[in-house]
Amino acid sequence: MLKWEYALLVRRRQAATTEAGWEIVFSWYGPDGSMVDVTPFGDTALAHLNRAGDQGWELVAMSEDPSLPGNNELHRYHLKRPKAPAPPRQRMRGTGRTARRTIAG
Repeated sequence: MLKWEYALLVRRRQAATTEAGWEIVFSWYGPDGSMVDVTPFGDTALAHLNRAGDQGWELVAMSEDPSLPGNNELHRYHLKRPKAPAPPRQRMRGTGRTARRTIAG
């Protein structure tokens, strides 16, 4: 059966100390629970989504949080990709009987 792993790309517009007064920040939430600031990898959501697509991720949904006040924005891009199959487990080799050794000589 095919299994999936999921990730989340979050785009935030937040206050900054720059002349513009705000900045766009991108965060990547991986399937292992990690969170990475991926802002340096691109300045648009499309740049980040294309990079994720190159890694096998597929966009399955997008949501926006309209409850944030003022100029804040929050966009969530939900992604999935097939989970790599687990390596086969090695079986214990044994006959179920104790091996007997004979000494000759």
